Formats: sequence, structure tokens, C-alpha cells
Amino acid sequence: MSAPRKVNAPSSSPRAIACQCLIRWAKGGVFAETLISRHANALPAHDRAMVQAIVLGTLRNMRWLEHICRTLRSAYLEDTAKWTILAGLCQLFVLKQADYAVVAETVSAAPAKLRGLVNGILRNAIRRRAEFEAELPSLPLGVRYSTPDWLVKRWLAEFGAEDTEQMLAWNTQTPPVYVRLNPLNPMQVPADWVALEHAAGWYKLPSGLPLAALKAGQVYVADPSTRYCIELLSPQKGERILDACAAPGGKSAAMIAATAGDIHLLATDSAPHRLEQLKENLLRAGGQDVQVACHDWTTPCPQTLQAAFDAVLLDVPCSNSGVLQRRVDARWRMQPSEFERLATLQSSILEQACAAVRPGGRLVYSTCSIDSQEDRCVVDSFLSRHPEFSLVRDYLALPHREQADGAYAALLIKSSDL
Repeated sequence: MSAPRKVNAPSSSPRAIACQCLIRWAKGGVFAETLISRHANALPAHDRAMVQAIVLGTLRNMRWLEHICRTLRSAYLEDTAKWTILAGLCQLFVLKQADYAVVAETVSAAPAKLRGLVNGILRNAIRRRAEFEAELPSLPLGVRYSTPDWLVKRWLAEFGAEDTEQMLAWNTQTPPVYVRLNPLNPMQVPADWVALEHAAGWYKLPSGLPLAALKAGQVYVADPSTRYCIELLSPQKGERILDACAAPGGKSAAMIAATAGDIHLLATDSAPHRLEQLKENLLRAGGQDVQVACHDWTTPCPQTLQAAFDAVLLDVPCSNSGVLQRRVDARWRMQPSEFERLATLQSSILEQACAAVRPGGRLVYSTCSIDSQEDRCVVDSFLSRHPEFSLVRDYLALPHREQADGAYAALLIKSSDL
């Protein structure tokens, strides 16, 4: 005889797992994607996709969903009730799932003492759906597009109203999966992959990851905006190149592809545990002379690496302000003080890594931030201290214009008269 089921025992339904992930996420310390992987990886693909859609959809639209919830019940809600209700509202208003299924399974996912509350709020939301959807365009930008008010204000000052609203709208959408083909290891491209007209060798996938092609080194998953720093660096065959902040290796792999593997590449990272996977990724990509090493570029350039490279790629840690569509935690994790802290860190890394460039060599500074404090301001400050370097060109990719992630890259040349 089987043991009786506990009334409040955790459910294994995708909707219940999504609620559990959100409740845990609210406690802090764990990324949403990590929680999804931890709790949903064993599920069938369809169920895992539902967990992911609910969790990420809720976080992308959190302020709007909170507004709906507060309108329906102004009294304080403890975390379990709040996140269960927000997950249900996401399914109703964002994912447009069937009302009856959403209410039944979300109520079932709640602890017994909260089921009446959850049921009442979700059913009331359905009755007032037209009202909530009609008022959406009139809500403040930060609520409408679920972004902290301080960040909206910062973008309005830097980019203006039109670009800001378009970026905010872009960030609420679910990002597609892009891959870059490896020309050193050709493959038959599936018929349902969509080639990007503006980026040769890049494709948008209809769904899922091409695991076999990834394992074989035939493709690399990356956003097309990552190509700008490689295009500016313009790696040439036979050159000695340093990728200073390399893990997991996507940009190094792109340099290998661009030179048919004919470069002498040193890929460094500050985290020792990343090096083995980094080297494996680069060898799979077709690298012929690949070395990896651990180095923290906030410390001086090792003497053996000084003036040793034709080209240096410096893809520094940043706020991720250009990739908020893809990294859903980032907008809720950022604080205004982070930009100053990161700019100081970025300047320190640039100050040390520039010593690795030979006279006449090239350095590309890049971020996945769209904030000038991390981008052009860092470059201009560096140039004011280093007259031996000059700015050739820089490029800011705004996500809504690119229809891809945001990014910044600047090409600097070191004088040969040294």
C-alpha cells in the first residue's frame, strides 16, 4: 500500500516547478537560468520549455505583473503567494495560455492555505483582463516595460525618448538562438535555419540547440553582435594574438575561423577552473596553435608577454546593459553605483593589458554594455594617459537597431615610433 500524498508536497508539474524556481530566485544568490537547469533538466523538452517560458517571462515583465497584482490586492503578500500569483499572471497576460489550465494548475501548485487567495486573484484578473491591457500604454515606462526607474531615467538622458522606449520594448521579448557556422568544419545547414542577411555565416534557429553540431565543433552559439569586435580587430593569418578575457572562448573561436586556424593564440582568463573547457572549445573550433593561461589583468602584464602580440582583444567584464533581453536577472541585479565600479575595473584591465601590444599593433576594447561610462568614457580616459595609442574607430550597437544584443567595440592602434 502506497503512502498517502502530503497535502503540501511539492508538485512535479511544469507550472509548479516554475513557481518553485521564482520563489527561490527571489531569495537571491542564484541566477534564473541556473534554477531552471537545476529543477527542470530532467523534464521532457516540452515541459522544460514551459518552465523556462514562465520563469523568464515573469522576470521580464515583473513590474507590470506586480502592478496588476497590487491593483487586485493592495495588502501585503508573502513571497510564496506573490510569486505564485505572478507566475499565474504571466501565463494569462504574457504567454496567453488557456485560462482554465492556468488557474487550475497554479492553484494546485500553491500551499493549501493560499489556494483560495491565488484562485480569487487569478479569476479576478481574467475578468478584468481588458481593463489591464487597455491601460498598459499609459503606464510609466518603467512599469510598462518592467525596468528599474533609475535605469529608464539614465537611458532617457543618454539616448532620448524614442530609442529608450524601443530598447525597453525589445528587452521584454524572448531572444532567439543564433549560431555561427565554423568554416573549418562545414556542415549541411538544416532547411529551417534562417540565414542572417547582414551577417554572413550566422543563422537564427527555430528552436532548441543543435547539440550534435556543437559537440562536433561545427557551430558556436553566440549573438551576431559579438562579431563587431572581431571585425574591428581584423585578425590576420600568422599573427600572434592575445584574447585577454577569453572564457568560454566564443570570440577566440571566431578569430580562429577568420584566419582558417592560422594564428598563434594565447587565451587567458582570471578563473583557473575555466581553462580546461576553454582550451577544449578552442581546439574543437580548429585552433592549431592554442595556449591557455590564468592571469588577472588587473595586475601587471607579465614580462614575457610585454609588447609580444600583434593584436589584443580585451572583452572586459561589464554591466550587461546591452543584453538585458537575454540575461533576465541583470536589470534587477544592477545598481547605479555599479557603473562607476565597473568603469574603474575596466580602466584597470585596459591599463595593464595594453602593455602586451607591440609597437604598431592593435587593441580592441569591447563590452556588452551600451552605457557610455563603461564604453567611450573608459577609452577616452585611457587615451588621455597613453598618447602612444590612437582611436581608429568605435561602434555602439544598440539592440533594437541591431535586432540583436547590444555591444560596444573600439579599435586602438599603438604607434610604431617607440
